[in-house]
Amino acid sequence: MTDTDNLTRRRFLQATGGAATAAALAGCTGGGDGDGDGNGNGNGDSSGKKLQLINSTMTTLDPVKATDTASGTVIQQIFDPLMNYPNAEIAVENLLVESHEVSDDQRTYTFKLKEGVKFHNGNEVTASDVVYSWRRLAESTNSRRSYFILDSIGVEHETTTKTYTNEEGEKEELTVAKSDSLSLKSTGDYELEMTLTEPFHSTLEMLAYTSFAVIPEGIIGDIKGYDGEVDHSKFATKEPVGAGPFKFKSWTSDDHAEVSKYENYHGEKAKVDGIHWMISSDADAQHTYGFINKNADILYAGNLPTSKYSQDKIKDTSTDDQGRTVGKYGSTAGGATMDYLGVSTISSYYMGFNTEAVPKAVRQACAYLMNQERLVKEVFKGRGEASHHFTPPMIYPGGAKEYKSHAENNYPYGYNTNQRDKAEQVLKDAGYGPGNENFSFTFTVYQSSTTWPKVGNILRDQLKSVNVNMEVETAPFNTLLSRGRKGNLQAYSLGWVMDWPAPDNFLGLLYPPLTDTSKSSPQSYTNWSGTDAANQATSAWEKIQSNRGPTDKAQTARNEAYVTMEEANWEDVVFLPTYHNLEERFSYEWVDVPKYGGAGYSRQMYNNVEIGERTN
Repeated sequence: MTDTDNLTRRRFLQATGGAATAAALAGCTGGGDGDGDGNGNGNGDSSGKKLQLINSTMTTLDPVKATDTASGTVIQQIFDPLMNYPNAEIAVENLLVESHEVSDDQRTYTFKLKEGVKFHNGNEVTASDVVYSWRRLAESTNSRRSYFILDSIGVEHETTTKTYTNEEGEKEELTVAKSDSLSLKSTGDYELEMTLTEPFHSTLEMLAYTSFAVIPEGIIGDIKGYDGEVDHSKFATKEPVGAGPFKFKSWTSDDHAEVSKYENYHGEKAKVDGIHWMISSDADAQHTYGFINKNADILYAGNLPTSKYSQDKIKDTSTDDQGRTVGKYGSTAGGATMDYLGVSTISSYYMGFNTEAVPKAVRQACAYLMNQERLVKEVFKGRGEASHHFTPPMIYPGGAKEYKSHAENNYPYGYNTNQRDKAEQVLKDAGYGPGNENFSFTFTVYQSSTTWPKVGNILRDQLKSVNVNMEVETAPFNTLLSRGRKGNLQAYSLGWVMDWPAPDNFLGLLYPPLTDTSKSSPQSYTNWSGTDAANQATSAWEKIQSNRGPTDKAQTARNEAYVTMEEANWEDVVFLPTYHNLEERFSYEWVDVPKYGGAGYSRQMYNNVEIGERTN
């Protein structure tokens, strides 16, 4: 079911200021057009009914092209897919569909759409629009998520190879579906049918992702059979048309984005007149805009740099039935006490190794020396949870309790401890360390991160004590990814957030054949092969792929294979798990906003947010 040339653009994240933020372009500084009046009216709107937010640098408003959280946050408001994670909780619900049926063999899905749903241009949403939108996802060279429909869900199709120009201006080959070969068809104005190659346990969850959002049929001419009403660049930056609760109004790169309430929305109509985002990738500028000048109504952890964050300011807390922390935060630099929400999202951050460049003994020494709990407390100021598996606790087989039990009893490098003596011994046995040859390598972290360099420096000093030299360097985010794809990294820091809430969405990054950087589109940059552990991981992944169905038997088989992959990773230290992110939200007292769930704030729609009288 997997294809090394098809799994191209995964949602890698940078760790900036100790929080999960958008995989945005580096070096962007924000201006915004705030009036600085302290009333949240950053765009000069005197009505006070426009929600004021902050966003990082966006790249596109085309649902099939977006791979960064900043773009996805806005896309979530403009476009509707068939399903939805209500308030980013991971139990999906119908959105554009009225009902669906699944065949006895679990391969064919029949969806009945709501009738009377209107796009922002006034056209009615029909099954033909869905087929066209999903064909774009599968066939267009503008799509960066074709693997979602071709491999993850596995809709029957034929493939072909197309050449496109990537973000670095380089020619790259992309495997997409052959024109009109998807087993997808409209069977009526409001009914469509989709057939999979084999059953898949998370089909509906995948369909809630914004890449499956529906746009008007033929509006872009980037697949066979359509000339297009507007060119792609215009749609993606100036004239996006969706069926979501807000209509696009404007977007100026590195300045602002704005949407307005859609009066004819088929669902719950927005309680605010619109949304205005000040855009900046400078965390200090975000902090000044939102926390000091109070020009934003709701802020997130990425808007509050770790250097300006204090865990002691979290108070009056309680824990709800989903394990979320609810309380107050303050006082802020602007003198306010804000409503606080802390959510353990389904995400993982790790140190990755190119196994061809860094020997196993050195990788194991890093694992022996890394005390994840200490790093979370001292570097990330408690804004996360120490990790020992790549799969996050919420979706680990057996849940968070089994996650912790398995790690405490089996993690081979010391559970939240530093084992310098074992690091020294494993290096000595391999011919490195004190009295032997020194080994040197470079650890590359994202340029704007304030926390990963600190993690690197702590590990560098510990490695020096056992005669291993590690240099810590920074690189722009896109440069890091480009170098990684070409095999030009020795060790690196990255993160991963769920595309759908299941372990295979994470562990696919550890499938050895898809880590080969000599291939055109490696899924990760580790070149893991030829070891017993790599062979075990390969067999386990193939077992997962052979048991994709939604049955208890298949789930049991997958669960066993998930654990096998985690333990194989432990053995060879391909990814060194570091922390799972704690997303935090800070909102002023005049804002009434529902809590969000483990899918993260970027999956939340803002049509149910209310704004009261703003105060200084």
